[in-house]
Amino acid sequence: MSDCLFCKIVAGEIPSNKVYEDDLCYAFYDIDPQAPVHFLVIPKEHIQSVSAVNKENSRVVSHIFEVIAKLADELNLKSYRVVSNIGEQAGQSVFHMHFHVLSGRDMTWPPG
Repeated sequence: MSDCLFCKIVAGEIPSNKVYEDDLCYAFYDIDPQAPVHFLVIPKEHIQSVSAVNKENSRVVSHIFEVIAKLADELNLKSYRVVSNIGEQAGQSVFHMHFHVLSGRDMTWPPG
């Protein structure tokens, strides 16, 4: 999608601080971290949000969670939160499915 911020990051049109990349997904540090460790994992394929997951694209979601577990292990994260916002009211600001991985501080609920 030509006007999608995350599609432009995947394409290398916008710089990012890469954590990981493979054929299906890309992980990079958040530019406005909400915890000492805060990175995003996104599919390379444009999927609007978790609400757009279906039989044809669900394989990438399971792969992303495998990658999150691998990165958490590599980064020695013993405790972490994974968050995906779906829709504007929930706080989704980039309409390309993404998972925030946060660690390094006590996580309160509600967040903030």
